[in-house]
Amino acid sequence: MTITKKIANVLAVSAVAATTLSCCNKEESPMKAKVAEYAPFELSSELAANLSPKEKEVVNIFFEIADIAESLFWKQTFGDKSALDAVKDPYAKEFALIQYGAWDRLDNNRPFLEGYGEKSPMCHYYPQDMTREEFDAFNDANKNSWYTVIRRDENGSLKSVWYHEEYAEEVGRMCELMQKAADITEDSGLKNYLLKRIEAFKSDDYLESDLAWMDMKESRIDFVVGPIECYDDKFQETKTSYESFILLKDEARSKDLAKFVGMLPELQKQIPVAPKYKTFVPGTSSDLNVYDAVYYAGDCNSGSKTIAINLPNDERVHALKGTRRLQLRNSMKAKFDKILLPIGDITLAPEYRDYLDFDAFFWNVTFHEVAHGLGIKQTINGKGTVDEAMGTEKTSWEEAKADILGLFMVTKLIEMGEITNITAEQAITTYMAGIFRSVRFGAASSHGKANMMCFNFMEQSGAFTRNEEGLYVVDFQKAKKAIDDWTNMIITFQGDGNFEGAKAFRDKNGGITPSLQKDLDRINAAGIPKDIRFIQGPDVLFK
Repeated sequence: MTITKKIANVLAVSAVAATTLSCCNKEESPMKAKVAEYAPFELSSELAANLSPKEKEVVNIFFEIADIAESLFWKQTFGDKSALDAVKDPYAKEFALIQYGAWDRLDNNRPFLEGYGEKSPMCHYYPQDMTREEFDAFNDANKNSWYTVIRRDENGSLKSVWYHEEYAEEVGRMCELMQKAADITEDSGLKNYLLKRIEAFKSDDYLESDLAWMDMKESRIDFVVGPIECYDDKFQETKTSYESFILLKDEARSKDLAKFVGMLPELQKQIPVAPKYKTFVPGTSSDLNVYDAVYYAGDCNSGSKTIAINLPNDERVHALKGTRRLQLRNSMKAKFDKILLPIGDITLAPEYRDYLDFDAFFWNVTFHEVAHGLGIKQTINGKGTVDEAMGTEKTSWEEAKADILGLFMVTKLIEMGEITNITAEQAITTYMAGIFRSVRFGAASSHGKANMMCFNFMEQSGAFTRNEEGLYVVDFQKAKKAIDDWTNMIITFQGDGNFEGAKAFRDKNGGITPSLQKDLDRINAAGIPKDIRFIQGPDVLFK
């Protein structure tokens, strides 16, 4: 993947050139329909009424910190956000704010502002004129760190710069605010996490703060902040992006999920793959809790919106304590009501539409996140970690694994009598409709690629067919076998570190077929939103 200076120059166009969309009349803007692809949703929560005055004060400080994380993500993915001030078309500007830049994240990063070329896979984590050959020849132990940017020194040579140095002003302000919140909070777990997070922000060593977050069991407020996911770095898939969530814990629903954490080692043994691929033992300090999200900032708010969280990403934490899985129920409900249910009504044969169920969607999403912490972490043949061996294929295959392994676990737990409020038929049918929702994310999204592979594998396995009216009919028996077979294939690829095989399979099966495109055209023609956008902030939460 070589980025030439010519491409770099196209990407470095001036703000003035980027604003030449001729249509400035809001009523006539061709971008109006693009904005309408994101259904507005007010991010509020009845749980806020239960917060004490000090807890509300802490949440208000978190809003301030999250806004700084937001500004850092703009720097990382787009550059100078003020360049959008010159955009005359208000709908184009609004869409740019949704996408955090000039490229449509749910349309393969297609540029929609004139004057911008293709989106650089390097964003602003690397010099735009750097070539693959130059990066490979760069001998620096920190060049692949999650927490460094690559810059040029005074001689034009490459150098690694830690995030806390590159973004010193913003990081310093966030640390001051976290200290202020730590001084106010009466929850010892939250206090410890904030203090450890301050140290992490100043050193870019996040292990201790991640462990402190894992131990934060009782707080009614959760706060995720920092450079976390690497989806935005399409050059190397190593550089992490700043983001933040502010969450309020649904204590009653969380209590209902607690029993599943202790079942994770047994569920790992149930995975339909050869024993040598499932020797990993998941930690049982994991949380499986339900929250209302009350604020999204930065990476998690760009394009498609996250509806569940599985963190930390550090495999050292996975081995020591597992992960925490946070289900964002209000955001899930918004996507189910506004997107998935209408899609199912259009694509499924009538006799299958009654199988669509929000509880099934909730369980599928919940165990998608659980599945990230299961499977295999180290290759079986000395190729290192799965992430290292899978390279640029790692995120799309990991998302595919989480999707299908999550569905496997839901159906297994129904069979075991542990999940009692849905049927396997509801889980499978809701999953199938959910694929239509996610393949609309496009090939630029790891989630979109994963869902395209899942769709094509399930179709080729006979899990579903189209009837004479072009509507989908599900074969539940074949679907259950396809779930096992697809789970086995993915984890085997991962355990073997089979990058070439994974890439070849995705190249062949990770695209949208003509028949699927017709389905998507039908969905789009019906005006069903692709995703949601939030009306959010302290004025919404505490109104």
